[in-house]
Amino acid sequence: MAKQNKTNKAGNLRIIGGIWRGRKLGFPEVEGLRPTGDRVRETVFNWLQPILGDSRCLDLFAGSGALGLEAASRGAGEVVLVETDRSAYQLLQSNLTALNASQCQLFHGRAEQFLASQKQAFDVVFIDPPYQSNMWTQIAQLLSERHLLNDGARIYLEYPRRQDMPDLPSSWHLLREKQAGDVKYCLFKFEAGAGE
Repeated sequence: MAKQNKTNKAGNLRIIGGIWRGRKLGFPEVEGLRPTGDRVRETVFNWLQPILGDSRCLDLFAGSGALGLEAASRGAGEVVLVETDRSAYQLLQSNLTALNASQCQLFHGRAEQFLASQKQAFDVVFIDPPYQSNMWTQIAQLLSERHLLNDGARIYLEYPRRQDMPDLPSSWHLLREKQAGDVKYCLFKFEAGAGE
């Protein structure tokens, strides 16, 4: 057990690439909030780099903002971050202001409510919900039903290593899959017309 100190109420993450490389940002202690670690983020953004420039990205369970802010730092044209927890949302607001992140939009609310109101499709989607919520399949269905993925879109999924891969649409094709510790992480490609 780590010894207690005054920083236990919050944590810090570091942006690892792009225009904000090296910037440290705080995030609150919220149940289920697990910022994607540096090593995993480095791998994922190496996978995404060829298609990230000017892309429209969605970070559905933003939490600390680790994935969405990394995408913005590395050249995404627009990044939409969605967070339901009030304290995480407020700290994300502060961090976006501090970074002058004009390419980012932040929404407070539940991921499924956000998707139900959307009409414009995305090029990259990050799905890393709190594990206890078990929302992977529901979110995948909503993205498909509402046609919120552009053809060729990439979808990043993170889930517990001991869990089976969630049920996903047949139009999502697995490109890469790795694990780090207790986490499995995957990258899918959406192919329009390849099933529902």
